[in-house]
Amino acid sequence: MTENACIRSNLPLPDLRQARNTMRGLRYLLFGALCAFAAAPPGAIAQAWPAKPVRILITFPPGGPSEILTRLVNEKLQAALGQPFVVENRAGAGGNVGADAVAKSPPDGYLFGVTTDTLFTVNPHVYTRMPFDVWKDIVPVTLLGSFSQTMVCNPSVPVKSLRDLLDLAKRERITYASGGPGVPGHLAAELLLSMTSTNMVHVPYKGPAAATADVMGGQVNCGFLATPTVMPQIKSGKLKGIAVSTTTRSPLAPGIPTAAEAGVAGFDAPFYLVLFAPKEISAQVMGAMNREVVKALSAPEIKQRAASLDIVTLGGSPEEASKTLHAIADKWAPVVKRIGLKLD
Repeated sequence: MTENACIRSNLPLPDLRQARNTMRGLRYLLFGALCAFAAAPPGAIAQAWPAKPVRILITFPPGGPSEILTRLVNEKLQAALGQPFVVENRAGAGGNVGADAVAKSPPDGYLFGVTTDTLFTVNPHVYTRMPFDVWKDIVPVTLLGSFSQTMVCNPSVPVKSLRDLLDLAKRERITYASGGPGVPGHLAAELLLSMTSTNMVHVPYKGPAAATADVMGGQVNCGFLATPTVMPQIKSGKLKGIAVSTTTRSPLAPGIPTAAEAGVAGFDAPFYLVLFAPKEISAQVMGAMNREVVKALSAPEIKQRAASLDIVTLGGSPEEASKTLHAIADKWAPVVKRIGLKLD
């Protein structure tokens, strides 16, 4: 309505100056709100997360080091963030089955995965048909910890050292178990055999717990298996521990030599536990999850409990985790090529 029309109809004139001031005030208010949002700490922006339970999908069967450490960390996350963190196991194809579920899930911060570094560092070299791209579809949140593998044998196998086992394998048919094709135990064993020009028959299982059970039962002679999984059986005498895969001895079993000490110079095969998420997860949720997990890993009681399982807790930023994983991938690529490991 025009000013003349208002006069003719005896309606009050609009206060144009007041209207302009009101609009200007609204603009300032909106600008101020945007500035406050941009300046807010990441934790404040991510306060709405989590608003419901968070699932942690472990890409291997129950009983391995990944589940042991994840459950320890989950207790801290639940206390800090006020929502349940629920563990699920989804095994298969060296971690590919579980990781594929995470890769294809909504990146809303309610599904994370826990796996070993071999998902990133070995699987792309080994599996001819990967259902997802480890560098494009998922992203590491942090490295949870590192662990070793221990070569164990059934007590009936007539060996006392790694050298004895290698010599026996050159005379007789020796079988060894692992938690599956392309997983840490398989790789550590094949690296050992490649470096010593020795042959053993690989018997893969769905996870280290099942492999350990059959080595104890005598169905398989030996196995390069996760140290946290086999240590109780070594201590009880149900398994014979003869070498660890890292360059330092396990504090839980200082009497078991490293493979290098046992005569395989240069052998070193540590492995890592990785927390990961869908690639497009928001920076705010990623930051909140990383901070709380790293804080949990630094708690003295978790460090102590993890150490009792032969796990060294780590932590660090997503960028540091990615850099480490790329370096390890470069290390394993020629090994996989040399042993000709290919899986469907």
